[in-house]
Amino acid sequence: MLYHLFTWIENLYSPPGFGIVRFLTFRAAAAAITALLISFWLGPKIIALLKKNQIGESAKLEAPKNHLSKAGTPTMGGLIVLTALLLPVILWSNLQNIYVQLILFVTIGMGIVGFIDDYLKVKKKKEKGLIGWYKIIGQFAVGIVFGLILMNSNELTSINAATITTVPFLKDINFDLTYFYLPVVVFIIIATSNAVNLTDGLDGLAIGTVGIVGLTLGVICYISGNIELSNYLNIIFLRGNGELAIFCAALGGAALGFLWFNSYPAQVFMGDTGSLALGGAIGAITIMVKKEFILPILGGIFFIETLSVIIQRLYFKYTKKKYGQGRRIFLMAPLHHHFELKGIPEPKIVTRFYIIAILLMIISLTTFKVR
Repeated sequence: MLYHLFTWIENLYSPPGFGIVRFLTFRAAAAAITALLISFWLGPKIIALLKKNQIGESAKLEAPKNHLSKAGTPTMGGLIVLTALLLPVILWSNLQNIYVQLILFVTIGMGIVGFIDDYLKVKKKKEKGLIGWYKIIGQFAVGIVFGLILMNSNELTSINAATITTVPFLKDINFDLTYFYLPVVVFIIIATSNAVNLTDGLDGLAIGTVGIVGLTLGVICYISGNIELSNYLNIIFLRGNGELAIFCAALGGAALGFLWFNSYPAQVFMGDTGSLALGGAIGAITIMVKKEFILPILGGIFFIETLSVIIQRLYFKYTKKKYGQGRRIFLMAPLHHHFELKGIPEPKIVTRFYIIAILLMIISLTTFKVR
């Protein structure tokens, strides 16, 4: 809104200074600062409201016993993150841009699915929240609509952004997924949203990692939307894609602001409201920037957390069928709980995961040059 207002004023009256909104870097910085300030202002109010309405986390029997002390901590804090994320995007981005419209759709759509799940858990006292298949159906619906628009939008297909994707570390190798594109899009949206949800098990772990991934994607979006930089690095130039850098900057600011309240010991939890929305947004951005295959690297923390759960369940079922008693590879899955049961303090696990996430960020950025 501010972008459109300032642009209108600048075009009409040409006052000094108003033309700065045309610079993507300025608007990205403004979005990050705005998101951070909204988080700081809104956080205590939302936390107080959640406490007043007794919207607290239930005791998780599938988590280590020391997590029982966290029961009653306000949840659905994703409302803080999403408000701090979406408002700056609406204020500082070009709302006529198709990429901005799509990322807002995915974030809000997945946020609604997560909100329903949280609401059923904390207000209706349904232990499992939204039935698993219903949740998948909601995620599938968001993914299918998103994918269909990507494939059929005249604006996107005209800039060669339909079904092509790139491969990390390989130069001049682009794959056209054709008939597999839509299933791949839906799979990525569902997988990333659930992966972030699985990672959201320690104070500050998911939101901090999301912030690191989001800022990295912001750099990638800026490069992809800049014809000179994209040509220099020999990657697909996507006209208008740079606007997503504003979303990513706001995501970084919102994540940092929420971390203020979510760091150990957490004053509020994100809940599915935040984790599904942010995970879906990360997946959608990698799709729109044509870097789907970079997800296992850049989102390595989410990837390994999810993989640990899959391995644990498959091995348990296999050994139960073969030996009559299920066995485990990890002390507990997801992986962060395994390290907890090994006796490593929660803050140290989170810090070490942050370090790994930053290393993965550096590796991801090097894929543009090391080819």
